[in-house]
Amino acid sequence: MATLTRPTNLRELRESGWTSKTVKREIHDNFVAALARGDELFPGIIGYDDTVIPEINIALLAQHDMLFLGEKGQAKSRLMRSLVRLLDEEIPYVDIPEAPLHDDPLRPISGVVKRFLADAPDEHVPIGWWPRAERYAERLAPGTKFADIIGEIDPAKLAAGTSMAAEEALHFGLIPRMHRGIFAMNELPELDELVQVGLFNILEERDVQIRGYPVKFDIDVLILFSANPATYNRSGKVIPQLKDRIGSLIHTHYPRERDLGIQIMEQEAGLELGGDYPVVVPYFMREVVEEISRIARKSKFIDQQSGVSARLSIANYRTMVASARQRGIRLGERPAVVRMSDLGHLYASSLGKLELDLMSSHQLSERQVLDALLADAVKNVFEEYVERHGLEEIARIFGEGVKIEVGDLLPSEQYAERLKRVPPAWDKAFEVHASSDAAMRASCVEFVLAGLHATDHISRSERHGRIEYEV
Repeated sequence: MATLTRPTNLRELRESGWTSKTVKREIHDNFVAALARGDELFPGIIGYDDTVIPEINIALLAQHDMLFLGEKGQAKSRLMRSLVRLLDEEIPYVDIPEAPLHDDPLRPISGVVKRFLADAPDEHVPIGWWPRAERYAERLAPGTKFADIIGEIDPAKLAAGTSMAAEEALHFGLIPRMHRGIFAMNELPELDELVQVGLFNILEERDVQIRGYPVKFDIDVLILFSANPATYNRSGKVIPQLKDRIGSLIHTHYPRERDLGIQIMEQEAGLELGGDYPVVVPYFMREVVEEISRIARKSKFIDQQSGVSARLSIANYRTMVASARQRGIRLGERPAVVRMSDLGHLYASSLGKLELDLMSSHQLSERQVLDALLADAVKNVFEEYVERHGLEEIARIFGEGVKIEVGDLLPSEQYAERLKRVPPAWDKAFEVHASSDAAMRASCVEFVLAGLHATDHISRSERHGRIEYEV
């Protein structure tokens, strides 16, 4: 059977039956086909099935430019980048060295290519193929200049005699170079007003003025934006004309349920828990780490306009697993089981990710706020386990003058000596084998002790990196 080859010149391209489409129409058609096939439209996106994704679907069918509005760590950039999958695998363009853009062979917009096509026979017009991965570009708004995304007059071309009013005098910026592709601007409200005006003209009039000279761009591009509600809704941060011309506004949000947050945390952390030094993470430890972020998103001590990114949970999860793995390596425990004392290292992965509310937390340090968040997270998760499983024997076992020292580098056998008999309820409640595995028992013991302290049943003292609990 003959091998199918891509057209290499304009004559072959015409004979192949290839048709020209705008980028929005291309994405629309590929989206419709994926929807009809029942494809997974946004792989890796968790918790948006009934909220965000339906709104994106409608915007794609409407062929709109979009703005993703949400606080940090809500997958806005990931959603924008995921739209690349809806582009054709590759598209043809006129492949001549002097061409400033990836011009459509059937609908060129640059003067250079138009003149070339007017003079050259179809069989002498070389065709290249532009892959989808190269048809996406994004930019962070702070520090972005007009020349970066629109263009600037090239002094060398002026010196050669080109008129300032001519397209050929322009050194193209990111948006023109993304002709027939996708351009994304992150943190739109931080964009200089002059650049916003340029974007407004691109969206509406397809022309701009550069140093007072009008230059017409017949640019075909899908433009995406992201913004934080606190700044986007602030008067004067985004010019009204630009807001008015963005087709669809997509509201993102944090996970509505803790279990969804845990799925995101584990997916994005991407950790290999096996290997030479395996680590086991009890589910209650995952719940505590995600609960820290959930509480922080409601805390009066945290600046809620800034938000608390999912990256807080992800970084803390990785730190917790790393602490357990260090214990496994140093003490020879295989597998190492994550414990509450491993959370003692969360300062390193949390500080800097929480922006304090200066009015409410002026007397508290960031460490003190984090300690309070951790205590509340342990309390919430522990009380759920007590309510769900009873665990009546907990108070009796730890209420008889038991004194236990814990630490992230203490061998698990030391816990076994303190607590030789595990309540039968523990194996059911924690869905682990605390009665038969010393490392798992140590993790359960630490969780129960931390929970009893968080609910004011026992006291705790700390010295030299180790914690001692007693009634």
